[in-house]
Amino acid sequence: MAEGTLGEVLVLLAATLLVVASLRRLRLPPIIGFLAVGMALGPYALGWVQDTATTRTLAEFGVVFLLFTLGLGAFPRRGG
Repeated sequence: MAEGTLGEVLVLLAATLLVVASLRRLRLPPIIGFLAVGMALGPYALGWVQDTATTRTLAEFGVVFLLFTLGLGAFPRRGG
């Protein structure tokens, strides 16, 4: 990863941590925070993260993890 990309990833992680922590206090799902930070700081809103091949690859992994998380939520928990 280039030095600039590492800084962008750290900004995204820090913003996500703050937003998700505040959403947890409001008892809202953290997925809302992940989506909100991605939309707000991405290249098409505030533009803090540039649209490069590395960030596109990281975004694709993020979508995979999002779908995995949503899939886990589809199955009810069993009390045991």
